[in-house]
This record gives sequence, C-alpha cells and structure tokens, in this order.
Amino acid sequence: MKLGVFAVLFGDKPLEEALDYIAESGLEAVEIGAGGFPGDSHCNPRNLLEDESRLNRFKQAVESRGLEISALSCHGNPLHPNPQIARRDHETFEQTVRLAARLGVENVITFSGCPGESEHSLNPVWVTCPWPDEFSSVLKWQWEEKVIPYWKEQDRFLKQHGVRVAIEPHPGFVVYNTETMLRLREECGDNIGVNFDPSHLFWQQMDPVAAIKELGKAGALYHFHAKDTGIDRQNTAANGVLDTKSYRDELNRSWIFRTVGYGHGEETWKQIISALQMVGYQGAISIEHEDSLMSVEEGFQKAVSFLKNLLIKERVGDLWWA
Repeated sequence: MKLGVFAVLFGDKPLEEALDYIAESGLEAVEIGAGGFPGDSHCNPRNLLEDESRLNRFKQAVESRGLEISALSCHGNPLHPNPQIARRDHETFEQTVRLAARLGVENVITFSGCPGESEHSLNPVWVTCPWPDEFSSVLKWQWEEKVIPYWKEQDRFLKQHGVRVAIEPHPGFVVYNTETMLRLREECGDNIGVNFDPSHLFWQQMDPVAAIKELGKAGALYHFHAKDTGIDRQNTAANGVLDTKSYRDELNRSWIFRTVGYGHGEETWKQIISALQMVGYQGAISIEHEDSLMSVEEGFQKAVSFLKNLLIKERVGDLWWA
C-alpha cells in the first residue's frame, strides 16, 4: 500500500506547487480532481484530451516528482432528475474515463448517483425506510428504471477503455453501504467497485473492518480514502445519527468529519489497515481532509504522520498482531 492524498486539499495552489508539497511530505500517490464536486482546478479532462502537449506536461509534472496517480475523481450525480445536471455529470464522467485511459490510470472515482421518485421529480430522493409502502415502490423504480440501466451501460464503456469505476458509498445516493455496493456490482458488472471511505460508514454505525472483508472477498475494493468521523455521544443519544444541521454547527451535530485518529484511535485504524492487508489490497491510502476543526495544513500533516507510522508497521507485519 502507498500513502497518497486527494489533491483537492491544495486546489488553491498551482498543480506543480501542490505536487512539490505532496512529494516533499513523503507521499507516493496522488488522487486528482477532474470535475464534479471536487472541481477541476488541477485537471480539466476536456482540455488535456484536446492538447497532446498539455497532456504530456501534466503527466510529466506528476512522474518527475516520483508520484503516481492513484485515481481521477469526478464525484457527481449522473442520475439527477434534472436532465441538465445529469448530462453535465455524465459527460464529466465520460471525459474522465477517457483521460484515465490515456494516462494509464486504473481508477475513476464518483458517486452512484440518485434519481428522483419519478420522471416528474425536480430533485433526488434518497429512500431510507420501506414504509409507508410508496417508499419501497420508489426504491424499486429507481433501481430498475434508472440505476441498473445506467450503470450497465457504463460498465460496458469502462471495459472498452480498460478503466474501473470506484463508487464511493455515501448517504444521499443509492449506493451508501456494503449491501447496495455489492448489488450494483452484481447487477451491472465487475468493472464497478468501491472507493472505500470509512468516515461515511462510521456515522452509520457500520464496522469498516467487516465491510472491507465483505468487499475484499468480492474483489470489489478498488481505492481507499483515509478520513475519520467523530461521534458526539450526547447528541447522538438525543437525536440519532441522521443529522441535517450544518457541518459548521459542530457543537450540536451528532457527528462531524475528522482527521484520521481524531474520531477513532490508533487501535481502530490498525484494524482497518490490517483488514486491507488481509484482503490483498495494494492500492493507495488517499488522505482526504474535511475536518472543520483543523486547517488543511494541520489536518494533512497530522494524517501523514499518523498513517506513515501505521504503514511502516504494516510493512514489517506488526499490524497482524494488533
């Protein structure tokens, strides 16, 4: 496994400056935003595909610093009921896949998407319970009419280009846990796998180790985000884990995103790294920072230090006995 970072953390820096800082921090891999929610400040697929010299400069900028691209990320909602939004995010995904193929990058990361409740919807509808019965009917319609047909077609497209999609399970989208991820893969094709982000599982009260084992046995573990979640036990006891308050309302939320080690301690992260090792994962551990209590610089450097220590132990086999 190689330690890397999701470079959107440094989207305010020019690409070369961001890559210098990442390499100087002792990392080996970089995940680069190519549109969608992450933005394309470092990588605009359309521009790179249209200009061979620009594409070569981009590739050289990464390789000359001893880095490799672990993934191109274009998180979006290609199933959005607004056709303009769906078309925009789908086209971004297609362009990102084509760019990944040209660069020899194996993984493109995005969300599964979420449709509305019918052909007349204006916004996505995420179903979280089976009753009243219309909720179950909506879920059935979403999967059979929108999700499966779309991702079957994308699996064929991915195979044509020799690229895999790493879907990030995320509440608010139809794929949000292990079961929905494995259903998408089973229904639509094996070029569809997972970008595993424990932070989205922690607050759902899932065990990342159990999920890693299930996904690993299915051959579906393609990429990994290193991000943590802090659970406020008092607020959760009073209100549960479904929380629509602003992420900036840290004092009153049931949970917030944290830098690795600040939501769950070293023992938990030892078990996660060991589980990745047991299922044979050899990809990147890509640091993602969304900790509202720390600056990007502080959160990044603390994550680097914390994870380097664990990966050193993993390489000498110490984590097997954690």
